[in-house]
Amino acid sequence: MLALVELSNSTFYYQLKSLQKPDKHADLKELVSQVYHKEKGLYGYRRVTLAIKNQGILVNKKVVERLMADQGLRAVVRPKKYRSYRGEIGRIAENLLERNFIAQRPNQKWVTDVTEFKVAQQKLYLSPVMDLYNSEIVAYEIARRPGYELVGNMLEKALSSLGKEPKLVIHSDQGWHYQQRQYREKLEQRGVKQSMSRKGNCLDNAAMESFFGTLKSEFFYLKRFESIEELTTGLDEYIRYYNHDRIKLRLNGLSPVDYRAQAAS
Repeated sequence: MLALVELSNSTFYYQLKSLQKPDKHADLKELVSQVYHKEKGLYGYRRVTLAIKNQGILVNKKVVERLMADQGLRAVVRPKKYRSYRGEIGRIAENLLERNFIAQRPNQKWVTDVTEFKVAQQKLYLSPVMDLYNSEIVAYEIARRPGYELVGNMLEKALSSLGKEPKLVIHSDQGWHYQQRQYREKLEQRGVKQSMSRKGNCLDNAAMESFFGTLKSEFFYLKRFESIEELTTGLDEYIRYYNHDRIKLRLNGLSPVDYRAQAAS
């Protein structure tokens, strides 16, 4: 048979012997699978590697990447987002952020936006604000209509967490909510500077775009919601998970809240 397939005896027995060897990565493969399924498929190989390292186990990310590929384990894909631009119906602010998404301290740079969900032929809107220092969702508001109250209530919650003279910049796109006089006046009253993306340039608010992509791919598109109330409860639970439990590569394998606490200690 070997002669018919033009395979030498040595090659055949080498491959046979290799197949009979125990898998040296068997335990790691099982651990990788456990982490992946525990996080419901939300982690790619980089964060799976960090999660394993956080258990005190040294592991190479390339090995984890290969083991995940061997088992067909892939992180979920991210979707597109809702747009709230209606043209210039108020005042447009200068782009102070200029795609510099790195903050040296808490409450130095915030980003915000609005996204839309559809469930059972109904819509739900989420307005969060994120601190670029640790990617923590500082405050958020959920509503069935995308009226100004959606953003105004979020802003009230967020500003209530600030001390005096915050020296803060809050960045958004040119959505109509952020052009409103009452929105701008609230920022001025607290000494917060307003910044806006250029028209039609989503990269200017890429940090917020990334959060919405993560939220929808890791939460919304993985479940079937029967009602707006069920989705609202789920959003509350996911944002808490995102802030307190979900580790990030940029934060050295810590969650946003843990990173802030560690820096303050």
